Amino acid sequence: MCYQKKDIDLEEKYLIIYGKNAKERVIYLGHDVYKALKNYQQVFFDKMQQQEYFFMNNQYHRLTDQSVRHIINRYTNGYHVTPHMFRHTFATMLLEQDVDITYIQKILGHSSITTTSIYAYASLQRQKEIMMNKNPRQLIK
Repeated sequence: MCYQKKDIDLEEKYLIIYGKNAKERVIYLGHDVYKALKNYQQVFFDKMQQQEYFFMNNQYHRLTDQSVRHIINRYTNGYHVTPHMFRHTFATMLLEQDVDITYIQKILGHSSITTTSIYAYASLQRQKEIMMNKNPRQLIK
């Protein structure tokens, strides 16, 4: 979680993420994320000059995993939500948008397609639910 400034390239619109075992992958930024990060950079520019990290907590120290959990808890009104749930939801939504599972595997940094296929099962369950409850043939009387 401790993104150094060098890991975020707003000119080229990407960031580098380090996963388990320091596995590195490049994530390209969509327009809205780019704008949000650019704005964040402008607001905290002076503080960023004093340290090597891009994201900061309210004491202007590097943002830790624990800080992120605290922020999530503050905005979820008592619901149990974890950073991993965001990852799972992201992958499932990509599958539901017909993104090829091999691209999702690369984005998530999975070394095995078997790990990524867990998300495909969730997507298949959603497809089944849609066909059982939203099938247009059911609307024809």
